[in-house]
Amino acid sequence: MIYESIEKLHQMKIHTMAVAFKEQLDQPNLSSLSFEQRFAMIVDREWAARESKKLHKRLKKAHFRQQASVEDIDFVSPRGLDRSVILSLANCQWIRNHQNVIIVGKTGVGKTYIGEALGNKACREGLEVIRYRATDLFQELIAAKGDGSYRKLRKAIAKADLLIVDDFVILPMAEDEKREFLEIMEDRHDLRATLLTSQLPVSAWHTQIGDPTIADAILDRIVHNAHRINLTGEDSMRRKRATLFDPEPGANLK
Repeated sequence: MIYESIEKLHQMKIHTMAVAFKEQLDQPNLSSLSFEQRFAMIVDREWAARESKKLHKRLKKAHFRQQASVEDIDFVSPRGLDRSVILSLANCQWIRNHQNVIIVGKTGVGKTYIGEALGNKACREGLEVIRYRATDLFQELIAAKGDGSYRKLRKAIAKADLLIVDDFVILPMAEDEKREFLEIMEDRHDLRATLLTSQLPVSAWHTQIGDPTIADAILDRIVHNAHRINLTGEDSMRRKRATLFDPEPGANLK
């Protein structure tokens, strides 16, 4: 009867519960526990396995470039990064409140890493995240129009709890790009959260977008409820990481 029950669990695709049940049978020392305690242990194993699977799916869907985490953010290097601000954002309440985050700074200061670290934390909090480099976003939208998947892609972007757009307005926006982005922000305004990283200060975005009317509309939907992180400093975080992996002779790695 016991092995028939295990087989039924497998047939119902409750595999982790079946394994946990079998392991309990092989551990006589657990017989001192009550039925309720042992059953709770089995349920917890199944629950944890399913949550882990869902997290893996969310991380895969997010398309992060690197394995970034809030716990590994460097607060020591002088770049104007406030630990209290990052830790307050790490609770993801800004995402649930449908607010935005803007991270600006020179190339290599860690904008992408911080953005993806906050995205990673959102995934761990059970939130859906999609991450794009700005140029890739517009290219994918163009391709979707060609293969008939445009509406599906736009729906997925609108539905994501957090949209991360890396390297925003690094180049002046083309006519179709600015209109596409306005529609995306219109879909998400006050309904979902967006995180943008850019090498340019927000004051330069209006010029990069180009059309004054569209620029006003886009910035109105981004800036007014955004948390801003302005990274400073000349030292490149990329150079620092490269030194750690390929140090000069006699370099101190501490």
